[in-house]
Amino acid sequence: MIEVSGVTKRYGDATVLDNVSLTLHRGGVTALVGANGAGKSTLLSIIGRLLTPEAGRVSVDGLDVATTPSTELARRLSILRQENTVAVRLTVRELVEFGRFPHSGGRLTANDRDHVERAIDYLQLRPFEHRPVDQLSGGQRQRVFIAMVLCQDTDYVLLDEPLNNLDMRHAVQTMHLVRRLATDLGKTLVVVLHDINFAAHHADRIVAMKDGRILADGTPSEIVTPAQIQAIFDLEVDVHHLDAGPFAAYFARRD
Repeated sequence: MIEVSGVTKRYGDATVLDNVSLTLHRGGVTALVGANGAGKSTLLSIIGRLLTPEAGRVSVDGLDVATTPSTELARRLSILRQENTVAVRLTVRELVEFGRFPHSGGRLTANDRDHVERAIDYLQLRPFEHRPVDQLSGGQRQRVFIAMVLCQDTDYVLLDEPLNNLDMRHAVQTMHLVRRLATDLGKTLVVVLHDINFAAHHADRIVAMKDGRILADGTPSEIVTPAQIQAIFDLEVDVHHLDAGPFAAYFARRD
């Protein structure tokens, strides 16, 4: 379980997170949604210890994120940031292997290599496992980074805007992968998303943020309504109920 208690984050006079509290139980996909500047990525970064809050506490299975040794925390929680760049020229396999570092310390065991092989196969990376990452398409690179996170083999996986800069086809493929990680492998995923319809279709729970606070928290059917979308995004939409769940037709209205 991830527990966020009274977390506040400021940059100068600007309060980005304002006394946020949230409990995320094990299992399933939770989507963090909201307009730009709502605080979604900041909250995810604090949970993943990439940022330090001015106030409040985050714990993962009872371990204080701020004080738990990095190697121990990295065996329980992994995070994929928006900026997926590689400073040195690595192959697909080398980058996926890096996900085992918290377990291996850089000396891969047979067990580590088994994890690498499974991640490469699961993300369908075998055809270009020896290709440099910087020679791949955007969608392929995203799969490699998700494979690296999967190889870390943590119960909790945090993904910050994994659909950023992906075309429609690769975005759909990535969200299917996210869903499979939860359904097939039992991972707990927390994903920052901009598209409310991806959240409605693939998430079990949606946490909506606005102005650094949690505005709404519930199932897709509870969150994807005209009233809630108006409150979250300041946008009037029509919501249709399909077999796959609620669908917000935000492109249908004209001024």
